[in-house]
Amino acid sequence: MKPSLDERDTMVLECIRDAGEAVGSWSLVESLERKGFKMSSASIGRILYRLEAIGYVESHMNKGRILTREGLKALEKVRVFASIDRHRKQLESLIDSRVLDEFIMVLQARKAIERETARMAAENISEARLQRLEAIILEQEEKASKGESIAEVDITFHREIAESSTNAALLALYGILAMMGQQSELFEFMRRKVGHNYRTAHRSILDALKLHDPDKAEQCIIGHMDSLVEDVKKYWEFYREQPEGPSEP
Repeated sequence: MKPSLDERDTMVLECIRDAGEAVGSWSLVESLERKGFKMSSASIGRILYRLEAIGYVESHMNKGRILTREGLKALEKVRVFASIDRHRKQLESLIDSRVLDEFIMVLQARKAIERETARMAAENISEARLQRLEAIILEQEEKASKGESIAEVDITFHREIAESSTNAALLALYGILAMMGQQSELFEFMRRKVGHNYRTAHRSILDALKLHDPDKAEQCIIGHMDSLVEDVKKYWEFYREQPEGPSEP
């Protein structure tokens, strides 16, 4: 996996992109100053060396660096994440509360996103990612057999599928929904209360991905998310009204 870009990396890549030709560190100093950022030539040189090492820029006829195709993709991903992040606070305000309707709303949003990531993953997933998903399920099964939490493994499984979709926007949306207040730790608690686990659901999803069958993968993820919705409803029906509230397991 490529290293993530920090703000300075992004600014340098944007300047190279906007130049439309090979540029050196001194030209970048001037470009950044016009945008209100001060950075020394030496600092820019170190950034360029790092960006070249990871394949985002390359030297061009001793005239400076140009952006590579990978660099353009990295900038597009930054743009997508930045655009989605502008709406994060509003989304958080809607789904942070632990109210039944809001839990269901989040699960329905995840269902809409994950049915698409599952379809695209079935079409695009590599053998290496299939092997990683297999290892994740084995880890999940081992932890479950020991009575240990599988919440983080669950998140990893779904995120691996989202990454396999190769769609940066869907990945960003999944990341927002999956890592918020209603995420897997709380769902795991609910599942234990209603006596349900999803190891077999994950195995079915993986089998569909191995077949590269988008329709089957979509059906499996929809069934998985529908089961989550039913368990949340069941939890609220049987436990929410207890005088002392649900006890910790």
